[in-house]
Amino acid sequence: MSTPPSNSTIDKMARHQITVKGVVQGVGFRPFVYGLALQLGLVGFVGNDSSGVFIEVEGKPDTLDWFRDKLVADSPPLAHIDSVTTQIIPVRGDTQFVIVHSQAQPGQNTLISPDRVTCDDCLHELFDPQDRRYGYPFINCTNCGPRFTIIKDIPYDRPLTTMAPFPMCPACQAEYDDPLNRRFHAQPNACPVCGPHVAFQWSSQNDTLQALVDKETSSHGDAIQTAQSVLTHGGIVAVKGLGGFHLACDATNDSALETLRHRKGRIDKPFAVMALDIATVSQFAYVTPPEEALLTNFQRPIVLLKKRDDFFLSNLVAPGNDYIGVMLPYTPLHYLLLSNLEAKAEAKAKQDRDTFNQSPISNLQSPISNYQLPITNLRSPFSILVMTSGNYSSEPIVKDNAEALERLAPLVDAYLLHNRDIYAHCDDSVIRVFEERELPVRRSRGYAPFPVKLPVAVPPILAVGGELKSTFCLTKDNYAFMSQHIGDMENLETWRAFEHAVEHFKALFRVEPEIIAYDMHPGYLSTKWAKEQADHTQLVPVQHHHAHIAAIMAEHGLDGQEPVIGFSFDGTGYGLDQAIWGGEVLVADYKTFRRAAHLKTIPLPGGDASIKRPYRLALAHLWAAGIAWDDDLPPVAACPDVERRIVRQQLEKQFNTVLTSSMGRLFDAVAALAGGRQVVTYEAQAAIEFETIAASGVDDVYPFTLVESSDSPLVIDPAPLLQAIVADVQADTPPAVISARFHNSVAELVLQLSCRLRDDTSFDQVALSGGVFQNVLLLELTVTRLRAAGFTVLTHQQVPPNDGGLALGQAMIAAATLRETHVERQSLL
Repeated sequence: MSTPPSNSTIDKMARHQITVKGVVQGVGFRPFVYGLALQLGLVGFVGNDSSGVFIEVEGKPDTLDWFRDKLVADSPPLAHIDSVTTQIIPVRGDTQFVIVHSQAQPGQNTLISPDRVTCDDCLHELFDPQDRRYGYPFINCTNCGPRFTIIKDIPYDRPLTTMAPFPMCPACQAEYDDPLNRRFHAQPNACPVCGPHVAFQWSSQNDTLQALVDKETSSHGDAIQTAQSVLTHGGIVAVKGLGGFHLACDATNDSALETLRHRKGRIDKPFAVMALDIATVSQFAYVTPPEEALLTNFQRPIVLLKKRDDFFLSNLVAPGNDYIGVMLPYTPLHYLLLSNLEAKAEAKAKQDRDTFNQSPISNLQSPISNYQLPITNLRSPFSILVMTSGNYSSEPIVKDNAEALERLAPLVDAYLLHNRDIYAHCDDSVIRVFEERELPVRRSRGYAPFPVKLPVAVPPILAVGGELKSTFCLTKDNYAFMSQHIGDMENLETWRAFEHAVEHFKALFRVEPEIIAYDMHPGYLSTKWAKEQADHTQLVPVQHHHAHIAAIMAEHGLDGQEPVIGFSFDGTGYGLDQAIWGGEVLVADYKTFRRAAHLKTIPLPGGDASIKRPYRLALAHLWAAGIAWDDDLPPVAACPDVERRIVRQQLEKQFNTVLTSSMGRLFDAVAALAGGRQVVTYEAQAAIEFETIAASGVDDVYPFTLVESSDSPLVIDPAPLLQAIVADVQADTPPAVISARFHNSVAELVLQLSCRLRDDTSFDQVALSGGVFQNVLLLELTVTRLRAAGFTVLTHQQVPPNDGGLALGQAMIAAATLRETHVERQSLL
């Protein structure tokens, strides 16, 4: 239909009861329904309850059909409809269409919208001197603003959010009550009269800086201008955002970066930056169309971009790395911090408002903000800031003012605070692009708590993930609700954040788990927490690498009826034999797995000490391969004589060693052997830098040997590969060439094993998971080979290949285990 039907076509009236489920609360769905009903001359009502949106609508049958079609086709940009059910009910003879109060229903749940980037309409108002919200850092509407991070419980109404302490003024209340206003029932709706405010506060780090800034801003500076002045003079500011605090400094200032790294104890790990717009980003990084779409979409993640050859930001932003993490502003406060408001006001007076695109975000598939700066002098003195998480290493991002004033004081010169509480901490998401699609590295703000749709219905399960990059998963029916990034489960702060987040999800989604799935590693805090719940919940232990493969199967909608060939390559995972696995080739479904092949097990001298010193990994691999520790080899030269003797004794006597089959550790060892990073300051640093330097146009490979046994998995022996690399190193082959050959070799190994297993099993789906497959070079080389050989290849697109996606696989395995147990019990009856 292109036009609504005439009211005279059918005399008989009908009434439909419609239930809409999905992300339909807090996104303007009720006012959309209201406006559509008025447009079509229908009567009835619409409201929210704990399961979604309920509608009763009355009119001519063909008009009702039109209404239902438009309900789906023209839904609000931030809505995501999962299902629409319709039932014919008796006509009631209503005389108008109204919006009714929200209703809570025990046992029901709706989907919660993630936080959303500021929309174009709000940006126009933010920078319009004639608008009553001009320069107001908390401007929002039903198309944008905070959602998940301010919601305490459902239904999503203001009293159940952190906006409850801010009663609306008459002007805001009038907008809130007007069904045709875009702020109708926008729960965070506020203005300078009635809403939250920002405040500037000094820390005690730098008296000289304070005196300079106070002199410069004493007569006219507001909180944001004062923070800008601190940043301009090389200071570090803790900025309270949507899901927690950022530590901000000028991304071009070497001195500021040195200070930040020193204070935070972050020697080399890259920082993310926030740039004002795509034009600014393009000055220091290459941006492809898929990367631009990601940068500008409503999730606003950090996107890993290739640095330009003429990169002009401080080299201390991302030292030793050809990539830089970049995000665009996603809150009004960010826009104000990166903008020169006075210049904007002057420009607005000179330019017609038609310069700007008046539309809000227009569609769900590509909701790109079109707001453009009209002239270049509207930028602040800087338009690129380092914006790194406000926390200490491995801890959750700080979200509360009092905690920030205490814990972040040693790190910053000043604070830009606000008094709207953050209920759920939520770090920035991090994404790479692979084959023009998302490859998640960290799934958090903008994505959580939106669920992964499952191929089969599952019981209520809580899967608690692993230890590093911790997330959890809560399931209900066909939904897997993945949590935001929690942090590394290695300290009390992360433990507390984990427990708070679990209780929050249980409340939001009305789930009381019947099963808790956990990693088999006995030393993980998440495992210990799970076992503490054993008195009242069934526990299911899950092998780490099986969970990786199950996660990628789930996100691709596989029901598990046919196993896949799974490559689970990572750094650490507890094996069935109590060794540390990580170079695993599995034939797996959800119920079970077979270890078909694995990297040869070697002893790790000193355990974690070797992980931080890749030269020790290289020495261990050389020792296991029977290769001499020649003095001209980089890892041998890097290891002090005394330590070298101790390492040799550890290896020979198997004293204080841990057995591992880790592919991640082999990457680190080869990087050190080729002359790369010998000591690392953050996880996978050696492998990341080794990927970065790989030469193009290199096709040759190094050999692996496959060792067969009648009753054991194939063993992948890297000894011939290591011998060839040693020969290349001693022949002065460039490290870039060695890197390319090694990446080719691993990709060729995956192809060889896949073909062999296809011949044995007839399975032709290959799943690539584990943190090693964050390496886009390896992923590209591997996928290209597998597809050319006729395989269907599964790569991650919704959850990370690293341990941040582990909980999804744990949940699916626990559900399959429960089904299998139920079937077995039934067969005994």
